[in-house]
Amino acid sequence: MSDFSEFFPALQKALVRHLVDHAVRTDGPFTLASGAVSDWYIDARQTTFDGRGAVVVARCVLEVMHESVTVVGGMTMGADPIAVATAVVAGLEDRPMGAFSIRKQAKDHGAGGRLVGPVAVGDRALVVEDTTTTGATLADAIAVLRNEGVGVVQALAVVDRSGGNAGDVMKEVGVPYIALVTPADLGVGE
Repeated sequence: MSDFSEFFPALQKALVRHLVDHAVRTDGPFTLASGAVSDWYIDARQTTFDGRGAVVVARCVLEVMHESVTVVGGMTMGADPIAVATAVVAGLEDRPMGAFSIRKQAKDHGAGGRLVGPVAVGDRALVVEDTTTTGATLADAIAVLRNEGVGVVQALAVVDRSGGNAGDVMKEVGVPYIALVTPADLGVGE
């Protein structure tokens, strides 16, 4: 991990700009996945599914990712574009990286299970999420990976609107946590 290298502040600024321009809405009220009601909403997929936005997200993730990580992913669908973009950008930089996705429920046909992608026992994972309000989704993904014999090195949210709760949950499960952007960075508040 580069501990927020000299390049990270410029990358984070580009990420914040893209999120503000494309993903932040202030015409609420909005009911969040957690059940909380907020005057603002962030649809981070407006950035993570956008070509330029995805590259910025991937470069930010790679800047803070621990060097021992071999796979990146999390719960479908929020983690999917982040994982794929990060693996592609890493590949372009000649850094081997697999992407994976975790289904909400196991399939009962095909190969079955919840874990999808080139990930295996012994891999070392970075678990990602586009936006977190509680940290529960990250914790669920970590539990699935550990159950499959995959080590979890770090957890990361592109936007953390949990007010510190996600970090506390990650401490409870023993995984270092990084938030790339907070509401203050976006000019909105809780």
